Amino acid sequence: MDVPTQSLESTVVDADLGVVVPSRNPRSWSADRVVLAVIAAGGAAGAAARYGIGQAWRTPAGAFPWTTLTINAVGCGLIGILMVLITDVWSAHRLVRPFLGTGILGGFTTFSTYTVDVEHLLDAGRTGRALGYLVLTVLVALTAVWAGVVATRLASRIHRRDRR
Repeated sequence: MDVPTQSLESTVVDADLGVVVPSRNPRSWSADRVVLAVIAAGGAAGAAARYGIGQAWRTPAGAFPWTTLTINAVGCGLIGILMVLITDVWSAHRLVRPFLGTGILGGFTTFSTYTVDVEHLLDAGRTGRALGYLVLTVLVALTAVWAGVVATRLASRIHRRDRR
């Protein structure tokens, strides 16, 4: 059976923009630099916001890490909202998703800190709490994304209906 193949040099999948684009000369990647710059700027802003919240709402050693759980839940909910807005509601500029989604919200949510929190709970002998946190964070994050998507789609439909 002949399977159609595509040269890797002919197209590149831009995962952040969700499109297949013609490959570019590797030496002329000024468009990539712009995307990287907006992701970096957004990431710095999101990480700074997360850091500020973490400093204001510290988690004592061995305690349940509510701060990280809350940050991840809020960030995931906002990601759900953003994805609906830029795919279903607005015709967004090509840099909005990398800046807000990958940059700000990617820098704000902190699944690396989540894993460190689990490790700290395990080191403190709080195995049950660590396992509960491990599972709860994934459930809360996925639920937050889903709730953000559902609420935004509903609000968008109501807004469109009321404008008629």
